[in-house]
Amino acid sequence: MGLIELFIIAVGLSMDAFAVSICKGLSLCKIKVKHMCIAGLWFGGFQALMPAVGYFFGSFFADMVTKYAHWVAFILLAFIGGNMIKESFEQAECVDCAMDAKTMFLLAIATSIDAMAVGVSFAFLKVDIVPAVLFIGCITFVCSGIGVKIGSIFGTKYKSKAELAGGLVLIIIGLKTLLEGIGIL
Repeated sequence: MGLIELFIIAVGLSMDAFAVSICKGLSLCKIKVKHMCIAGLWFGGFQALMPAVGYFFGSFFADMVTKYAHWVAFILLAFIGGNMIKESFEQAECVDCAMDAKTMFLLAIATSIDAMAVGVSFAFLKVDIVPAVLFIGCITFVCSGIGVKIGSIFGTKYKSKAELAGGLVLIIIGLKTLLEGIGIL
C-alpha cells in the first residue's frame, strides 16, 4: 500500500472524529487551542491505537486467508464505508461541550471502532503497521483540531457531508484493493 492510499484511508477514517469535533466546536462557548489539542490527542490517539489492535488480531488469521485478503479488505472497507454513508443521512446526534476524560474516552472509542477493522485488513495486506498507525493518528489529530475550529465557525452544517465523503473514500479504497487483488488493476 502506497503513501497516497494510506493518506486517503487516514482521511476517510478521520471523518467520524472530524464530524464529532465539529459538534464539539459548535457546543463550546469559546474555542482555545487547548480544546483543539484535547480533541486531536483523544481522537488521533485512538485512531492510531485501534488499527494496531485490529492488525494484531488480524495477523493471527492473515496467513490462513492470504489468497482471499483482497476480498476481506474489500468487505471490511465497504462495510465501514457503507455504515458511514448510512450515518450521514441519519438525524444528527447532540454532542455536549464536556471535554473531560470520560466523555472524550467514550467518543474516541465510538469514532475509532471502524479503524480496528481497517487494522485487520492491514494485517491481511501485510501493511507495515507502525508507520501506518502513526500516519493515521497524525492525520486524525490534525483533522480533529481543525474540526473543533470549524465547528466554532460553521456549526454542524457539514457533518453529514464529511461522513458521506469519508464513507465513499473507504469504499473506493476497498474496491481498488479488490480490483488489484483479482488482477484487474
